[in-house]
Amino acid sequence: MKSPRDYVIENNEPATMRSEQIFFDDPAVDRVMGVLFSLAQEHYVLHDRVRALEELLVEKGVVSAEALNAPPRDEAAAHRDAAEFAEALLRPILGVQTAKGLTGRFSLARGKAQ
Repeated sequence: MKSPRDYVIENNEPATMRSEQIFFDDPAVDRVMGVLFSLAQEHYVLHDRVRALEELLVEKGVVSAEALNAPPRDEAAAHRDAAEFAEALLRPILGVQTAKGLTGRFSLARGKAQ
């Protein structure tokens, strides 16, 4: 059986193979960490863009800084939304299956009614 360090991935250069960097005993953990860091990078980009948009909106007088920082008008709805988001985020950690089969919401099956 191959050790995790024997697995290879394709490099950007044609016909070139290189050893995959492995930091943990299980290469799947390395891949999950790669996904996590990609998501963190995307989150930062979105965070930075929202900050820039908020600054422009305040600068142009479209909205006040106080309005941006004000509590939500419907706090109960905001709390429900936050709870639903947290539950959906933690569901995989708790081991709850969310797949709905081939035609599920996040299915890769093409052309099937959802």
